[in-house]
Amino acid sequence: MPLQPPAPNLATNTSSKVALFWLTTAVGAVLFVTFQLFFYINDYVRAQGATPAITFEPGVLWVFPAFYGCWIVTMLLALIGTQKSHWVTLILGSLLVALNTLGGISDGMRDGWYVAFSAVFFITLPGVFAIAATWRHIKETGNNHDDEQL
Repeated sequence: MPLQPPAPNLATNTSSKVALFWLTTAVGAVLFVTFQLFFYINDYVRAQGATPAITFEPGVLWVFPAFYGCWIVTMLLALIGTQKSHWVTLILGSLLVALNTLGGISDGMRDGWYVAFSAVFFITLPGVFAIAATWRHIKETGNNHDDEQL
């Protein structure tokens, strides 16, 4: 009797794909912020410092790493692969996509259309795919809670 390789665990494979979609969206958010900073610095230098500098109080600066750290939490939740973790991923990830898109569009209204376009291209586009992949995974697993291993 020949040995057969074990059957692939499709639930784990799908969870990895969902996590990859969220990781791509997180990288897009980081790219957007990077480009937005380049756009701001370029305008600041072009205006020879005539534009007002953006400054933040030290007590407020912790919000930025915490907010963008939530992208990693979203991806890690997707890697867990349980039904509950995918629901939390869907809710948290959708909220992050919406907030980042709205923030990018409002910055684009202030700084130029290219900032708004960057937000839609780098955050919203991969975010929609990540939301769809997560929703599809939730629907495929349905009420089957066999993958619950918490």
